[in-house]
Amino acid sequence: MINYDLKKIRAIIFDVDGVLSAETIPLHLSGEPMRTVNIKDGYAIQLAVKQGLRIVILTGGTTQSVQIRYERLGVTDIFMGCSVKIKVYNDFLAKYDLKDEDILYMGDDIPDYEVMSRCGCPCCPADACPDIKSISKYISDHRGGYGCARDVIEQVLRAQGKWLDSAVAFGW
Repeated sequence: MINYDLKKIRAIIFDVDGVLSAETIPLHLSGEPMRTVNIKDGYAIQLAVKQGLRIVILTGGTTQSVQIRYERLGVTDIFMGCSVKIKVYNDFLAKYDLKDEDILYMGDDIPDYEVMSRCGCPCCPADACPDIKSISKYISDHRGGYGCARDVIEQVLRAQGKWLDSAVAFGW
């Protein structure tokens, strides 16, 4: 269980590579990375959006398929090509009048470190690097790309009384 008052969470920010997709990525003949996705993560993301939780994608990647995937799940805050994530994080907080304690961030590697050091509830997948694990309030039992997003979203929605609380939960 996440050791944080999850009722405070107003937004969950996810890195992509190593969190929403597995850390090993096949390459297309064109050189384009072909990321994996987890169906249960997808279900949880679209449900969280429908339940009013702001879901955010914050990635250094620029693959259009990532944009399309998360737009189709209802995510509107998708930040691609972020070489320094803390700058985008600060702009995001200001745009929605949020505070660090309102944010759960799930990352797995050094580019996530600055944001995870600031946000209220830093979390990571089971296979995150040691530096990220050392600053996380919660380390999921699931590896990146294998249900770690579902894990944290479900905990937040349950804590907020929004998991299986209405007909919204029973469809896509």
